[in-house]
Amino acid sequence: MSQHFPCRLSAPGLICSIGSDHPGVLDALGRGQRGLQSSDRYTPGRRVPIGAIDASLPDTSTWPADHISRNNQLITHALEQLGTTLQETLRQVAPERIGVIMGTSTSGVLETERAIARTGPGEPFDDDYRYARQEIGAPARFIAEYLGIKGPAWTLSTACSSGARALGAARRMLRTGRVDAVIAGGADTLCGLTVNGFDSLGAISDAPCQPFSANRRGINIGEAAALFIVTAAPGGIQLAGVGESSDAHHISAPEPTGNGAFAAMEQALTMAELPPGSVDYLNLHGTATEQNDAMEARAIARLFGTHRPPSSSTKALTGHTLGAAGALEAAFCWLALTHQHLPLHAYDGVPDPTLPALPLIESAHPKRPIRHALSNAFAFGGNNVALLLEAS
Repeated sequence: MSQHFPCRLSAPGLICSIGSDHPGVLDALGRGQRGLQSSDRYTPGRRVPIGAIDASLPDTSTWPADHISRNNQLITHALEQLGTTLQETLRQVAPERIGVIMGTSTSGVLETERAIARTGPGEPFDDDYRYARQEIGAPARFIAEYLGIKGPAWTLSTACSSGARALGAARRMLRTGRVDAVIAGGADTLCGLTVNGFDSLGAISDAPCQPFSANRRGINIGEAAALFIVTAAPGGIQLAGVGESSDAHHISAPEPTGNGAFAAMEQALTMAELPPGSVDYLNLHGTATEQNDAMEARAIARLFGTHRPPSSSTKALTGHTLGAAGALEAAFCWLALTHQHLPLHAYDGVPDPTLPALPLIESAHPKRPIRHALSNAFAFGGNNVALLLEAS
């Protein structure tokens, strides 16, 4: 049975450490410009690269207290970039027919960290603290209340695949006919919980990360938000395929052969009714950890054989933006398809000889037209998602 279903992705709203608008982000992707800065903000006494956003963010002085968080500031910036497309959607579609699906890993937990820092031992939190800011459902609830949306609204949290999974869920919601449009994407903010959590696993690199390098030593953490308006319409950039799988292997380590990653990519291609050879660009999950890169390379070699598509990991530029990453990197694929401009693979130029070789991108100018892009998101707990974007 054909799974073909029109699913159009609007121009995305996005913000990350390499830019806060399309021109800035596209330029950084094409030049392989890293948006990392050395900081001990979350690791006192030890400086590590982080993908922090320095751009001016929306004012929160008139917001309800429950919604005041840096995460929601990033979301608001992305919403503002949706511009006339968002305004037309709100004007033309009934509030009950618009859905919101977001992905995040920590929501507004940064605000709780700040409250703890200003609270003495045994003291209650001050009157400015609101637990609701860190609830996982906060991003979707904020968007719905901010825009007056009355349709289904929820937030998914499957670690680093959350943003990609939100886009897949938006496609499914549209196919049910319950809504006519979905605001979908992901957002995550830098905080001590994530930086120190990954550091406790020995996964944080003291230097800029080197995906798929023989010298890779771990990840850099970043922050971002990326949003799309998803509609059941033809034309434009289509979310043509979604693949989802679970390793059922380990809470943090990937299944080493890449079976789950392979299954997700294969499912996305099957849904899109495309052979592997049709993929013109592959956005790698590419965290630069020893096990994750090895697993992904094996899965790619198994799926594509010797005809592996031009590939890059943009996490070397932005840092790993966790729950936002899947949506942010889908936005990078949207830009690549729209502008025919490939994101460079920034690393030290020393590929790992023990892994299947990948054609890592060294020039932003594609050798052939880009019509299909596959984007990978492989998370803790074996939560795997692959998205197939198609330029119609």
